[in-house]
Amino acid sequence: MSSPTTATDAQLARWERFRAGRHTALATEHGWLTLTSFQWLESDPAQVELAPGLWSTDGSTAFLSASAADGLTLVQTGEPVDGTVSAVLQDEDSLMWVQYGGDDGQQVVVELAMRADKYAIRTRDNSSPVLTEFHGVPSYDYNPEWVIQGRFEAYEEPRDVPIGTANPLVDGVHRSVGEVVFRVPGVPHEIRLHAEEEKLGALNVTFHDETNGATTDEWRKVFIPKPRPDGSVVIDFNRSINYPSAFTPYGTCPMPVRGNSIDVRVEAGEKLPQD
Repeated sequence: MSSPTTATDAQLARWERFRAGRHTALATEHGWLTLTSFQWLESDPAQVELAPGLWSTDGSTAFLSASAADGLTLVQTGEPVDGTVSAVLQDEDSLMWVQYGGDDGQQVVVELAMRADKYAIRTRDNSSPVLTEFHGVPSYDYNPEWVIQGRFEAYEEPRDVPIGTANPLVDGVHRSVGEVVFRVPGVPHEIRLHAEEEKLGALNVTFHDETNGATTDEWRKVFIPKPRPDGSVVIDFNRSINYPSAFTPYGTCPMPVRGNSIDVRVEAGEKLPQD
């Protein structure tokens, strides 16, 4: 970037609160740091790794058969699974379905998920060392020069753009509602990045930059507050964060839209997680 700019105490305090909240959110029970497997369900009832019972799907419905001795209970009701239970999801939906293990019978939660119109399960184990040994995500020091003024150019209608995901067997769709447009020093042209809409009109931008694979993960995302009435936005790249796939091989996180790249090193926000 250009000549250094000094952060104010208020800016640093807000950023530190953001980082603390981020770490708290990551370190939750049965959160992203607890994923220990991702397995597709087959048509014939079969055992799976790390979870008791027999699991299957007929394409539209998922089935689990178990006896009371397996120790599985339904997450939502606590009722033991003794026989066959079923669940139906829409594509991209997930359900924290059953749990087992530990002193309270809740150490591991099995998440049912539908990805690419196929059923899969993911085990979420609170004893995973990724969680128990978590001490925060490394990040660049706060740099006020990476608080960028830009504008949002909304599309008349959202556009569904095919994308890849962190799982090569799962394709994704990015619902672009418009483009965030801005400039950064060292790049002669305007940067244009597809954006998705979040709650309350905020935007989510998934992007590549020149730090990827060196000091940062292969891609990151940044949330942008709701655009002002004139379309202007403030993009704080100090708040760029990793997707769950940076912490676990069992994520199906969306990749950036082709061309959602910044042609410089964005030395702000989260770095690669520590081993």
